[in-house]
Parts: sequence; C-alpha cells; structure tokens
Amino acid sequence: MLPIITEEISSEIFSEVFQDVQAWRKNMVQYLKEENPEVNTAILEVAKYDEGIDLKAVALGAYLSYRMIEIAAENEGLDLDI
Repeated sequence: MLPIITEEISSEIFSEVFQDVQAWRKNMVQYLKEENPEVNTAILEVAKYDEGIDLKAVALGAYLSYRMIEIAAENEGLDLDI
C-alpha cells in the first residue's frame, strides 16, 4: 500500500518545484539515475512513446509523483524501495 500524500507534502513539493521548474526536473533526472535508474528509464520511455504529448511535462508529473510518494513514505516510516 502506498503512503498517504498530505496537502502539506504536496504544497512543500510544489513550492520547491515552482521556484525553478527546469532546474528541479533536471535535478530529479540525475537523482533518479542514481537512486532508481529503472524508474527513470520507465518515465523517459513513456514520455517518448507518444509524439503528441510534451516529454518534459510528462516527466515532470512523474517526478513530482515519485518525490511526493517518497516523502510520504519517509514521514510514515515506510521503506517502499521505490
């Protein structure tokens, strides 16, 4: 079961991300390459799959979700191995 993402967690991440969206996304790419390369590869593959969608927007949404789940798990003391 996934941890609960609270309004506080989402607000914290959104304020962090929206300071500089491009830099945050690039940092998450690097972070996930080291932390969980399989997830990073999956995000990029899905984002490239359909030419009609914006690669950066898809990746940003996936990275946002990953980070919110990661923080929620830490707050609940869970080890999700994500």
